[in-house]
Amino acid sequence: MATFGKDSRPAQISGNENTNYGVPLALMVSLFFMIGFITVMNDVLIPSLKGLFNLKTWQAMLIQFCFFGAYFIMSVPSGYLIQKIGYKKGLAISLSVMGSGLLLFVPASIIISYPFFLLALFIVAVGLTILQVAINPYIVALGPEETGASRLNLGGALNSTATFIGPIIGSAFILNPDLNNTVEKAAAVRGPYIALALLTFGIGVILYFLNLPKIKSEVEKGDMLEGSIFDFNHLFAGAGAIFFYVGAEVSIGSILILYIVEDNLIKASPTIFAKFNEETLASSLLAYYWGSAMVGRLIGSFIGQKVRAEIMLRVVAFLAVLFVGASMTGLLDSYFVGIRLMVLDFDQGLPKIEIPASILLLVLVGLLNSVMWPCIFPLSLNGLGKFTSKGSGLLVTMVVGGALIPLIQAGIAEKTGYTSSFWVVLLCYIYILYFSVRGYKSKRTLTSNDDLK
Repeated sequence: MATFGKDSRPAQISGNENTNYGVPLALMVSLFFMIGFITVMNDVLIPSLKGLFNLKTWQAMLIQFCFFGAYFIMSVPSGYLIQKIGYKKGLAISLSVMGSGLLLFVPASIIISYPFFLLALFIVAVGLTILQVAINPYIVALGPEETGASRLNLGGALNSTATFIGPIIGSAFILNPDLNNTVEKAAAVRGPYIALALLTFGIGVILYFLNLPKIKSEVEKGDMLEGSIFDFNHLFAGAGAIFFYVGAEVSIGSILILYIVEDNLIKASPTIFAKFNEETLASSLLAYYWGSAMVGRLIGSFIGQKVRAEIMLRVVAFLAVLFVGASMTGLLDSYFVGIRLMVLDFDQGLPKIEIPASILLLVLVGLLNSVMWPCIFPLSLNGLGKFTSKGSGLLVTMVVGGALIPLIQAGIAEKTGYTSSFWVVLLCYIYILYFSVRGYKSKRTLTSNDDLK
């Protein structure tokens, strides 16, 4: 890999290097929790709105298409916005937009309009896009460059904690089997999203009064940037890796409940089925998919301090290819594994179900997904200097993979079945494996790094 000198770190803090940035770092990391919770709620909305509006599978996946499509539309403009107004103002704007979109779930549930729900999700995602563009360079910059992946892993651990508890909480309200009609099912959405809106605005107020440091990669007035992000081939290889990583992760999470319920893959006692419907049980199992990512990120935050990002990415990508491929063979479908689920019903304890081993492998892919983003992001931004905000904007644009890959898989699933549709996910992990071996290496060689300082 080409190196660009000691000043090539993705983003830097201006001011005293000995300043303790513990409070800003804690705030940045906590925002990952909000991102995770809002995003994972889509997985619960998919079966809920699919039944509410009698949608086909691909139509239900428009939830992810509109949500992650906002990243494609807004990521590059968000990079320019952050460059002009700074990271702190960008964070404040992002939270305001997110809160407004979350409140739109109230009129959407009153009118009971699927397009209105999609509009609300799109606006929420616009705010999240600005937040993602700003927050990742901040996390990397608030400490030594070589441990940037470790700090992103720490933020990712909180993100995964939110995605773990999100399906459990969301299913208790939104997929409640006691909801008997359309009006009740639509109204069930309001409570969780009102609570999220209030929390978002609350964080925004705290952020407004917090003294955050300035990042050097913000372009000062009158600064001239020579060259462009097109000079960095590893950045575009990383953009592809982000596209396929997010697409694969979101696609598994989006389709897992439908896969399990519609193919009748859960075995349980009559007593458990009398209390819980299959959607609620599948949602709790989905929580383990995201929960395994939580465990992986906690582990990765420590391993990342000793193991290079490309090595860690190489290992998990290979295992992801192995797990998804094995689950598609059908050889493990007849082997059932007993699992106890966490549900929001303390009278029932931990209900036990049985699922095929092939489904368990897909759940465990969450563990492998856990460190992919925090490895791909720093590898892709390495050496960009003042091009960091634009490069970050490009990378976050590729989160559009979460809009397109689930839609493609859903279309294939309707024609060939859920199991065979996972070849789409398999190809995603094969590309990530390629990036970890060759794609992350930059062929660019500079005679001067002055334009990157």
